[in-house]
Amino acid sequence: MRAWTRPTVPALPGSAPLPVLHDTATAERRPTRVVDGAASLYVCGITPYDATHLGHASTYLAFDTLVRIWLDAGVAVTYAQNTTDVDDPLLERAAATGVDWRDLAASQTDLFRSDMQHLQVLPPDHYVAVTDVVSDVALAAARLLDLGLAYRVDTPGSTEGDDVYFDVRAAERSTSWHLGLESRYDLETMTRFSAERGGDPDRPGKRDPLDPLLWRAARDGEPSWPSALSAGRPGWHIECTVIAQAHLAAPISVNGGGSDLVFPHHEMSAAHGTAMTGEPYADLWAHTGMVAYQGEKMSKSLGNLVKVSELVAAGHDARAVRLAVAGHHYRSDWEWFDADLEAAEARLDRWARWASAADDAAADDEPTPLLAALRHALADDLDTPSALAAVDARVASGSTATAVDLDAVQALLGVDLRR
Repeated sequence: MRAWTRPTVPALPGSAPLPVLHDTATAERRPTRVVDGAASLYVCGITPYDATHLGHASTYLAFDTLVRIWLDAGVAVTYAQNTTDVDDPLLERAAATGVDWRDLAASQTDLFRSDMQHLQVLPPDHYVAVTDVVSDVALAAARLLDLGLAYRVDTPGSTEGDDVYFDVRAAERSTSWHLGLESRYDLETMTRFSAERGGDPDRPGKRDPLDPLLWRAARDGEPSWPSALSAGRPGWHIECTVIAQAHLAAPISVNGGGSDLVFPHHEMSAAHGTAMTGEPYADLWAHTGMVAYQGEKMSKSLGNLVKVSELVAAGHDARAVRLAVAGHHYRSDWEWFDADLEAAEARLDRWARWASAADDAAADDEPTPLLAALRHALADDLDTPSALAAVDARVASGSTATAVDLDAVQALLGVDLRR
């Protein structure tokens, strides 16, 4: 599946240090894993039925910053991302609005591409729709059945076969993975999050309440695909595992997403991956904070969304939207206010006036103090607020901008001040 057009990333003199990130699994700051000059990144994509609100933008901008600082450090990055273009929330929205689920998914995926383009986000190398890997997911589920790490549950609602579930306790006994390894949550918290986040802990016939669905047997009125298991469609977590393993060697350098994916999604993706390869799924787990609006976490279910496309359509500069988000550290929970955008637009105006008087011939092949400051801030757990403050200080100092300064802002912060 196509992603979107890659924005220009100017080459910079010198190189950045390798970034250090907070690892959710160890609760420690750790260097990102680079082997033979290469690193890999998997970030969970959207379920395309209401793209792209600022909670999404915050996540994808954070990992865009990671890719940019890796590239500046001379690292060859392979980045994969999915789009969950068949899932219960998407089907429910399609039914409620009277739109074919395929048309809804296609239109919202196109909108997401447009939003990422506006925000100058670097596209993944592998952008993969779940509907393109259904057969691969079925084969993975069948393999887990053969390994004794999955089982069938009687499914009266299906005439095509039975649902298939992953056996978490069997996986704990036979692999290096165990419950809570990535999330650090206790059993009570995991059970609560499973019920709130797409799991079915009360499903009769399951061996353990936390066992996740691998394959959903076909039901009347639902999309399904033929497979060696039965007609049906993928479970949620296994889809990301299959896509990641198809394009990224284990362990993935960084697996990322919003903090609401820590459990069960990332925990179970890791369980599936470890079970199938015998290797740890990811070396480091990075998660972004939640973005609130009107006093509540921004969410599709509540409808309290601020969308990138609507801000741009209202005439706001997407560069200012990016700066407004970057004003908050990626791991923090924060709330969006209109004043955030107003402040970002004022900041962008100051920076643009500074850039307009740039001396493009000055120090065009040597690192500048601003470039050094940006590299230092962003390599330190993607500290974008400090990076923005460094540009503010440079602008306020009255020093003339150089070509390297402007290239640094564009390459590392994704903001082109020359236009």
